[in-house]
Amino acid sequence: MAILGIDEVGRGPLAGPLVVGAVVLPELGEGRPDWVEWLKDSKKLSAKRREELSELIWKEAPAAGLGWVSPKELDEIGMSEALRLATGRAVKSVQGLHAAFSQIVIDGKVNFLSLTKLAKYVSTMPKADDLVKEVSAASIVAKVARDAYMVEAGARFPEYGFEKHMGYGTLAHREAIVRNGVCPEHRRSFEPIKSMVGYSRPMLNVVKNTTFVGAMGEDAAATYLTRHGHVIVARNFKTYFYEIDIVSVREGRIYFTEVKYRKSDRHGGGVAAVDKRKLQQMKYAAECFLKYRVREFGELQPLLAVADVAGEDFEVKEWFEITEC
Repeated sequence: MAILGIDEVGRGPLAGPLVVGAVVLPELGEGRPDWVEWLKDSKKLSAKRREELSELIWKEAPAAGLGWVSPKELDEIGMSEALRLATGRAVKSVQGLHAAFSQIVIDGKVNFLSLTKLAKYVSTMPKADDLVKEVSAASIVAKVARDAYMVEAGARFPEYGFEKHMGYGTLAHREAIVRNGVCPEHRRSFEPIKSMVGYSRPMLNVVKNTTFVGAMGEDAAATYLTRHGHVIVARNFKTYFYEIDIVSVREGRIYFTEVKYRKSDRHGGGVAAVDKRKLQQMKYAAECFLKYRVREFGELQPLLAVADVAGEDFEVKEWFEITEC
């Protein structure tokens, strides 16, 4: 009986995304790898051990996926809905890999899939991240992915030291907010930031909007790239004129991927949407990224790529290079 384990990371920080991990592990038996027994609550593992296990999970687990909710989305919809949204995105990512599971275990006491068709398969369990190996694995991939994102955010906003505290409300972080104000990674609906900026939540209908669909497509593409040996170093890198969806590194190359989602896979591929103008925008954004991060990535060969995502299951139909920068 295959289990889909689900856990979240990033509920409490003042900055950065909320991330939910979802993992299906090999079933019990002779073929189950030894490393499964090493899994436990990510908070009880060293950073090095978490990274080692995360790599094994992505390479050898039947399915692993992530669901991301940005600080802006979290501010707009609140934590409860953000947890539902991130969980839904993580599950969709796993479903796109066509891995079978007959039970879902979510860490904690709340069924974040209660409004979906999968609700009847869900069991909630406090401390499941230390009791159920699939949930442990979910906590590990989510923690490693979010930490990597916050290290990258620290490079973009060095005055806040995100790479040290991962966005949590440490004294050093709060003092940096007082000195420098807030940046796009900060959650404006969280205190003390809420009082500082006078934030009030807008009334929004977030069900099935284009932002949701776009983020689901990007999550599917990021999961696909990770499973194929890429290390995600940035998502949604913004310039004034354009935004690169995913920046990843593999085998001496750095890829700048544009994600194109189609509701149906019957109407052309994703490459059809990358015209000459968009290609120029992608090149400019890639050049900006490399100029900013030249010490880390300046020696790598830069390439532009497209991920073609289609259908209600957000399946990656194709990922391919289109040109060098």
